Amino acid sequence: MPSRQPWCAPCVSSVADLDAAPAELRILPDPDDVARSAADRTIAVLARGIAQGRTVHLALTGGSTAVPFFHELTRPERRTQLSWQRVHLWWGDERLVPLADPQSNAGLAERLLRATAPLVDAANVHPVPVDLASDAPDAGPQAAAAYAAEIRGLLPLDADGVPIFDVILAGIGPDGHVMSIFPDSPALAADAPIAMSIAAPRHVEPHLPRVTLAARLLPVARQIIVMANGPGKAEIVRSVLGPEREPRRWPVQSALLGNALWLIDREAAGA
Repeated sequence: MPSRQPWCAPCVSSVADLDAAPAELRILPDPDDVARSAADRTIAVLARGIAQGRTVHLALTGGSTAVPFFHELTRPERRTQLSWQRVHLWWGDERLVPLADPQSNAGLAERLLRATAPLVDAANVHPVPVDLASDAPDAGPQAAAAYAAEIRGLLPLDADGVPIFDVILAGIGPDGHVMSIFPDSPALAADAPIAMSIAAPRHVEPHLPRVTLAARLLPVARQIIVMANGPGKAEIVRSVLGPEREPRRWPVQSALLGNALWLIDREAAGA
């Protein structure tokens, strides 16, 4: 890491000595500034793709960092910044619960982004097909396979057949997980399926089975945006941005890439 800078709005640095092309790191005063910066970058990247004549694809996150971001996107001035009808919404991970469940990532977005004056056409919203999930042993894998097929059918692919998202949003889990890629997850493998069924974690809440995108989608995305807010994230932020590089221990280090923007508020950066 470069030498520490005084707190400012924003402090701009780079996560050095981790990758040939380091991630961009911004330390911001509070969660609202994190949300604002994330929305600015998201819209800029999506607008660039639309200007190139493409339909664009945004993978959303859930959890506490998503709420201020969604509120930022629904500001009246944001509605005129982008041709939203050209935007498709996806999710980096999802809990296998109905959309009406408070733990549903897609349900949270539905309530905050589409409840009034929806930003995105319903046909362009692609939640994980949780309706395929039941108590059957293969329900999670079925939902993951269906989601992967839908992604492959609509997104552009790189030379190795990996789908290219325009923007992938992510938070940092208390154990260093990203999306629902937990420590030592098979979703970290270089040949992992692009969407995977994940058993309910025992060490972090909520203790629910999930579907997650694989880590190998991160390097090919046009932009990754990682967000962390609050003092509760200070210790894990210190670990994952420290000198040790152990993505199997801290999977969010898979997003320490040249296409990544890390947005961290002052409290999360406090350690």
